[in-house]
Amino acid sequence: MPEGTKKLGVLAIAGVDPYQEKAGEEYMNTKQRGHFKLILEAWRNQLREEVDRTLTHMQDEAANFPDPVDRAAQEEEFSLELRARDRERKLIKKIEKTLQKIEEDDFGFCDSCGIEIGIRRLEARPTADQCIDCKTLAEIKEKQMAG
Repeated sequence: MPEGTKKLGVLAIAGVDPYQEKAGEEYMNTKQRGHFKLILEAWRNQLREEVDRTLTHMQDEAANFPDPVDRAAQEEEFSLELRARDRERKLIKKIEKTLQKIEEDDFGFCDSCGIEIGIRRLEARPTADQCIDCKTLAEIKEKQMAG
């Protein structure tokens, strides 16, 4: 990796460099699918470790505080942690769904229009199931329905 370049996000979690495509290389070949499988599995494992850490932390920190303010602060902290873990559980399910798509050789293509999503977009968001154009249109429609 060139000096001054930093790995961010899920690439850093997996400890891999951005995929370097070769001229004439077929999109979503075995090597590319393996690259994304490695990224997704590392991300899922990291999230699972967080869930385990939270459980241990909550069990260790559970205390009966005589002061209602201390008890409320602890309950609020636990509530925030549980909400974060709930989001992570949903993300783990989405990662597992994406890993299944890799196994079925259906990964990397837009669910809406069928075109290639693109290596760089998938490295930024490995669970993406829409190309940038379809995702943008979906977000515009969502805003219009909400507004």
